[in-house]
Amino acid sequence: MKQEAEKLIANNKKAYHEYFIEETVEAGIALAGTEVKSLRLGQCSIKEAYVGEEHGEMFIYHMHINPYEKGNIFNKDPLRTRKLLLHKSEIRKLAGAATVAGYTIMPLKVYFKNGRAKVLIGLARGKKMYDKRADIAKKDQRREAERDFKVRNLK
Repeated sequence: MKQEAEKLIANNKKAYHEYFIEETVEAGIALAGTEVKSLRLGQCSIKEAYVGEEHGEMFIYHMHINPYEKGNIFNKDPLRTRKLLLHKSEIRKLAGAATVAGYTIMPLKVYFKNGRAKVLIGLARGKKMYDKRADIAKKDQRREAERDFKVRNLK
C-alpha cells in the first residue's frame, strides 16, 4: 500500500510562541461532507481554537471552517463544536494532564493523511514573558549563524 504524504491545511504558529508543547497526539475529526470539501480547498483556521473534554470525549471548539461555496443547505455552522476521534486511554491521559494548573490542550495543525482529515493536538504549558524573549533571542542567533555560514560559503 502506497503511503501518501501529509497535505497541510492549517498551522498554529501562535501556539508554539505562546506555549511549551509537552506532548503531541494525532486525532481524527468528525466532519460533515461539505466541511471536508472546504478543508480540501484549505479554508480552515485554528488560531482561536482549543480542545476540551466532556463526558469522556474530546471536542475542538472555535475551529473555523469556511462554508463550502457550493454546499447550499448542507453547510454547517463554521464555528460549531467538532468531536475528536481518540482512543479512551489517550483521552484519559490528556484530560488528566490538562487538569494540572497551567496546562491546556491546543490544536497545532490540521492536515490530510491518507485521505483523512487529522488534527495534531498538543499538551501545552503557558510561557512567561522572559521565556518568549529567550526563544526570540535563540531564533535571532540561529538566523545570524546561518547568514554567516552562507556568506562564508559564497566566498
